[in-house]
Amino acid sequence: MAKRVPLEILDLTDQRYSCHGCGDCCRDFSVQLRDEDLERLEAQGWAEERGEPVTVEFRGRRYLRQRADGGCLFLQEDGLCTIHARYGFHEKPVACRLFPFNLAPDSGGTRAGLNFACQSVRANRGSTLESHRDDLRRALREVPESVAVAPPLLAGDLRAEPAEVDALTTGLDRWLGRAEVPLTIRLDGFAWLAQGIGAASFSEVRGERITELIGLLVSALPDELLHLPVDPPGRGQRKQLRQAVFARIEDPRFTDDESRPTFGAKLDQWRRSRRFARGRGEIPGLARGWAVPAGFDSVAALPKVPGTEPISDLVVRWLRSTIRGGRAWGSGYYGWSIADGVQALALNLACVGWLARAHAAGVGEAAVTLDSVGEALGRIDRASGRAVWLGSMGERLRLRYLATDDGLRRLVRSNW
Repeated sequence: MAKRVPLEILDLTDQRYSCHGCGDCCRDFSVQLRDEDLERLEAQGWAEERGEPVTVEFRGRRYLRQRADGGCLFLQEDGLCTIHARYGFHEKPVACRLFPFNLAPDSGGTRAGLNFACQSVRANRGSTLESHRDDLRRALREVPESVAVAPPLLAGDLRAEPAEVDALTTGLDRWLGRAEVPLTIRLDGFAWLAQGIGAASFSEVRGERITELIGLLVSALPDELLHLPVDPPGRGQRKQLRQAVFARIEDPRFTDDESRPTFGAKLDQWRRSRRFARGRGEIPGLARGWAVPAGFDSVAALPKVPGTEPISDLVVRWLRSTIRGGRAWGSGYYGWSIADGVQALALNLACVGWLARAHAAGVGEAAVTLDSVGEALGRIDRASGRAVWLGSMGERLRLRYLATDDGLRRLVRSNW
């Protein structure tokens, strides 16, 4: 039998969270169900009571049904959950009880990271993260994959040692935590570090040498960036960014048995993807409920995201939480290696910047505000580690392309 490992609550003292009952997670989140969840729903008799199925199948997985507007079938008019109201908190599906926490096991413990799709997480409102330990422990007992597993891959097929994971995590976190460095420089430096880690030959750099490598890279910042300017992104890089944004805001609604999407749905998706790739004319929709900008040109016309103190606080909390909470690689991110996962996070950062500008353009702002950054970050983090297509080979190939010729740095710099 696999041995369970300790639960590690995210050690980020400036991050707080409590549920404030906004209901956003019930209005705009698909809930994947486990076998235990299905058994519990069947025992509760919802299908018989309502005279219709309460779950749907999509790509071989079962989900709670959603209404046409995207809200959960069990969401009441008062914003509360019908299952919760009738049977209590612990009778809801595990995913509902865990949110906004994400469990990511490795050899050192099961890390409880945070999903910034939750507006209370973004607003940093509530109790300390440690105060949620008891509820997380109870949910953890129902997540059989949260057991002792091997450390994540370092790069390729090379397995990292725990000390190497700690060295890379600490190095990246140390750079992001340098509050005296302007946000723009910190984000540029993070993209540079992501490219450097991705290009490193780890077969020859192991153990203490990794600690030395990440220490050397971080110590070179920010001065090194002054000697390594980058040009604006090229046409192909901008195209890949738009396609990456499209992949992250795709939002299937589980309203019926959608195990086999219709030809019309697939054709519509292909057409919208092509329009995002071209980047001309009208934008074919954005996140659900968002105002659509006049066109791609209106997004490009907005200035970069400003590095104000509130925006800096939000974005840095998100990046540090993702890295330290185990959501950047390994079991928290499609089983990807550290090298690939850090580069994916840099691409997500560029996507947040573009989408924040799109949100601001849609609501008629002349500059990006904290609200637009929060909305964009929520949409990107909503899909991160959950949307199966973002863990595909196609996404890996996109990163391979963008990791060359300073693509990640160019895209981050063009939006921040």
